[in-house]
Amino acid sequence: MTQTIAPRVRTLVLLILAVAGALLAGAAPVSAHAALTGSDPAQGAVVAAAPSQVSLTFSEPIAVGDDSVRVLDPKGERVDKGDPANPSGTTYSVRLVSGLPDGTYTVAYQVVSADSHPVAGAFTFSIGAPSETTVSVSAQGSDDGLVGWLYGFGRYVSYAGFVVLAGGAAFVLACWAPGARVRAVQRLVVSGWLALTAATLGLLMLRGSYTTSGKVGDVFDLELLGDVLQTKTGAALVSRLLLLAAAALFIAVLFGAYARTADAVEPDRDAEDDGGGDDGGPDKRDLTFGLALGGTVVAAGLAASWAMSEHASQGLQAGVAMPVDVVHLLAVAAWLGGLTALLVALYRAPVETPVGRDAVRRFSRLAFGSVVTLAVTGVYQSWRQLGSWSAFTDTRYGQLLLVKIALVAVMVAVAFLSRRWTQRLADARVSEAAEEAERTEATERAEEAVRAEEAVRAKEAVRAEATEWAQEEKQPAGTAPAEASGTSEVSEASTAVEPPKASDAFDAEKAEAGQDSVRAAQLARQRAAAEAARQKRLRDADPNRFGLRRSVLAEAGIAVVLLAVTTVLTQTEPGRTEQDARAATAASSSASATGQGSGAVSLTMPFDTGGKSGKGVVSIDLDPAQAGDNALHVYVEGPDGTPVDVPEVKIALTLAAQNIGPLPVAPDHVTTGHWSASRVQIPMAGDWKVEVTVRTSDIDQVTVSKNAQIG
Repeated sequence: MTQTIAPRVRTLVLLILAVAGALLAGAAPVSAHAALTGSDPAQGAVVAAAPSQVSLTFSEPIAVGDDSVRVLDPKGERVDKGDPANPSGTTYSVRLVSGLPDGTYTVAYQVVSADSHPVAGAFTFSIGAPSETTVSVSAQGSDDGLVGWLYGFGRYVSYAGFVVLAGGAAFVLACWAPGARVRAVQRLVVSGWLALTAATLGLLMLRGSYTTSGKVGDVFDLELLGDVLQTKTGAALVSRLLLLAAAALFIAVLFGAYARTADAVEPDRDAEDDGGGDDGGPDKRDLTFGLALGGTVVAAGLAASWAMSEHASQGLQAGVAMPVDVVHLLAVAAWLGGLTALLVALYRAPVETPVGRDAVRRFSRLAFGSVVTLAVTGVYQSWRQLGSWSAFTDTRYGQLLLVKIALVAVMVAVAFLSRRWTQRLADARVSEAAEEAERTEATERAEEAVRAEEAVRAKEAVRAEATEWAQEEKQPAGTAPAEASGTSEVSEASTAVEPPKASDAFDAEKAEAGQDSVRAAQLARQRAAAEAARQKRLRDADPNRFGLRRSVLAEAGIAVVLLAVTTVLTQTEPGRTEQDARAATAASSSASATGQGSGAVSLTMPFDTGGKSGKGVVSIDLDPAQAGDNALHVYVEGPDGTPVDVPEVKIALTLAAQNIGPLPVAPDHVTTGHWSASRVQIPMAGDWKVEVTVRTSDIDQVTVSKNAQIG
């Protein structure tokens, strides 16, 4: 039976791994989770005057470095200066050199989203009129290529290792205590720990290259590794390694002290028994409770290392989403990891430690609770990441989520079949027990009949012996001498042969006894091996156990693909973000098509207050330069182009044609040479006069102005 199943099992495993590999291979190109939702100037816009800066707005906070945002002129020369700044919210800006000529400029950005994924892209805008450009920005980001694929594979291995580690240990503690003594189960849990540890170390080494250059040579760059350790993701990976050290101690106790207290064979109990086979004394119960509590804490900590650095840590209701994500991951581990341990137990458990029907029933209840938990937490996560029903079909995230839901539904259906096989196995055990009881009773009756017959025979033998003795007593006296003479002759003949020595007889008896003991031990071993082989043949030939094995194997195969889909989901831009980015792009394109320009105004005005250090340039950015709410940014630079602070900057807006104004604006100081004001109200469109008052000392100030078309 086993030889027939093995090729099919290998074929199914290879097919499952191929599907999982195909899913992982297509995961890298969609790994960005923060999306560019707006820019100033907008993509493809043509502005009349050179802007003093370029601003990028993303769907969530990002991490930026020195070269995160680059602005290139038509010849490919950089025209940005200084590091990117974060003036407000999720908007990031970089300053431009003054006096830019007309032409097409390219903005290239490569940043890291708050949920740990790299975001790269590029767009163009033009000053005056579009022109030819020699700039060619590669479409491949740092998360593509070999490094990106290795990082995605490492994420899959880390998820799989966590599921096997946490779920396998939970299966032993909650469902099948004798499993702690089974070598195959021990190897499974230890393999999960090794896989998670190796994957975490690999992700830590790959992280620097994954978020910057994408080059294999940068994987071993210690400077990049140091930068990674200062990020949220780096801290999460280091925390995971520390928790894995605690997990190693947990495994040592589970398969050491706890395994020694577990019975080799767990007796089948009534279906209502909810225990894990732990009927030992107080010491064993205390050990079980301590392992369960400590294991839960360690597993929750490992799950939190994902929740605190990925999707759940950003976006709506992050404070609620992170605990929900931890519970979701624990439920996944209990279900899929426990399923893997059950599969190993059904195929690899030795005859003397079989997995009983009660262990399968306990896992069935554990899996049902996990599925209910997954449904509740999954509904919340779906609402949070999608935001609308249309996102299920209009976004890649929603489509993958539909695939995941379908796989879960199929797994639940197969699990229902497994429950039926378990019930049939239990019914078969009950009928076998009844038949065994009948056979035992019949054997006892037969043995009792044999004993009665032997007793009767013994009585007859005693009666016959007594009769013979009585006859001998009645023999005539003349027969005695003949017998005596015969006895004398025998005695004389016997004296002619020398009797054996006593020591030789003792040695012979001892050797014969030793040989008998060796033969008895060999016979006992042969009988034990034959009985074990017979039990294995009977167990493999059991159609109910065979059906349970097949259904559990099918569940495990679906679980492998499900885990691959989940890994791809974690690397995919959420549907809510994707739809927001599309809406922003559509709005930008519409504004460009209607001739409204970039929706922003940039003004540059030199000033001279007449005092010491009284010369410089003040720049005004008004976004979106439409009637209603606007964001205003003010930048002050010295004669050499470096940002400088001044005691006071005031703005006034006047629409002379409609006799409106001046409307005062008091911007807040953000950083050196930078002030900003939000929700600046412009009541109507028109040719507005923008006046800027710059004070460089207690007595030195000047007001400069320019007109700008609003709306």
